[in-house]
Amino acid sequence: MKKRSLGLVLLVALIGIALGGCGCFQQAMIGEKPAPAAGPAVVQAPAAKPTVPVAPPPAAAKPAAAVLMLKDINFDFDKYNIREKDAAILKENTAWFKANAGKKARVEGHCDERGTVEYNLVLGQKRADSTKNFLVNLGVDGKLLETVSYGKEQPLDPGQNEAAWAKNRRVHFAPF
Repeated sequence: MKKRSLGLVLLVALIGIALGGCGCFQQAMIGEKPAPAAGPAVVQAPAAKPTVPVAPPPAAAKPAAAVLMLKDINFDFDKYNIREKDAAILKENTAWFKANAGKKARVEGHCDERGTVEYNLVLGQKRADSTKNFLVNLGVDGKLLETVSYGKEQPLDPGQNEAAWAKNRRVHFAPF
């Protein structure tokens, strides 16, 4: 039995060594593809100067339309209701959904570090759901919005003061 096991181990080792020396096997193992074969060299003659006058470049192009971004909103301590100034931000965010019809976004609820993990996960979910419902009432398709709570696990500001906590009590939008 020992001889048979030893023979099997030697056979596997020999196959491994034989295939290990083959570069194509190593490339396949690490997911690399061999470089494409080089094509024939092409030599281009220098470009002749045009004899016809060239038209001047067109006038400066108009600046591209402003890039629409989804803005975060913030919440009061231990609350999940949408404040008046944050309602205005959400109304602005609806322009993004109109400009990106069919594009989905994740509505992420966040909390400050105070409170238990469990409590903050629930509060973060309430903030995300409240925000989603507000956007749906403004005409955004609810099927395009996915909610998630990160509770206190992903603070925007690691500080331990009211200014930092106020930044962390938020809903963030992540388009995907």
